Amino acid sequence: MLNSLIFDMDGVLLDSMNSHADAWIQVSREWGVDVCRDDIYEIEGANHVLGLQWLFQRAGMELSPEHYGPILARKVEIFSSIACIRPFEGTGDCLDKLKACFNLAVVTGSERVTVTRLLDEFFPGIFDVVVCGDDVARGKPFPDPYLKAVEMLGVCKEECIVIENAPMGVEAAKNAGLFCVGIPTYVAADKLSKADIVLDGHPSLHKYLLRMLP
Repeated sequence: MLNSLIFDMDGVLLDSMNSHADAWIQVSREWGVDVCRDDIYEIEGANHVLGLQWLFQRAGMELSPEHYGPILARKVEIFSSIACIRPFEGTGDCLDKLKACFNLAVVTGSERVTVTRLLDEFFPGIFDVVVCGDDVARGKPFPDPYLKAVEMLGVCKEECIVIENAPMGVEAAKNAGLFCVGIPTYVAADKLSKADIVLDGHPSLHKYLLRMLP
């Protein structure tokens, strides 16, 4: 019996990926790597270290591990200074209604310091479990973040639904053996073809979830 809903954060709960993309673009250029928004959306959902490695490798550059920390700290600094973030319309009301009947969790590739600030600001007290990119050794598209969330919720996989908007996130959910709903926030719907069902946007998602209420 379904009892738990697991949400990605950026692009599912919060319209935040444009700010993330701008921060990645700026910090990459500071290190001589030229990237665009589409490059960032391609790695959306990934653990930030994996994303950083991918961006530099794509540019034909090798990055020493000792540089990971300073670059990622700089990315967080830029994101915090430029971020213009809001929840997708209707998300707060939808979560309030779902909270009465379901366990609610967040699984995100973002770092905990940022996640805690944003969830406390926009959805205080809503989520029972939060798994961040720095909580697991292997982030999306590996199954580890979702498996950790299921373990922390204390439920079976069959009792969960994942909501994702990024190809790497969908892949992670399916690798974990979970039912996944995809919504194409920043990428074309066909990029989410591995999801069990793909909806056309947040209004459809909210209707889909609220129909599950008793």
